[in-house]
Amino acid sequence: MRFSLRVHPGSSREELIKNSDSGFAAYLTKRPQKGQANKALIKLLSKEFNVAKSRIKIVRGEKSKLKTVEIEKGI
Repeated sequence: MRFSLRVHPGSSREELIKNSDSGFAAYLTKRPQKGQANKALIKLLSKEFNVAKSRIKIVRGEKSKLKTVEIEKGI
């Protein structure tokens, strides 16, 4: 499964919200320093979609607020 999302780092909450179409908004408490926000995003997605963190990959937007994420579903 592949989808796009907008990340809001430095927020006061950790939350994933579904927007219109197939997009999401991710609110993260971590700042975008040394990859902390990306790690927090992967952890949040892992919890929300109930998949291992190793099955989640940021395919576009590693250093951007707009990201494309791919989740490999298990069998």
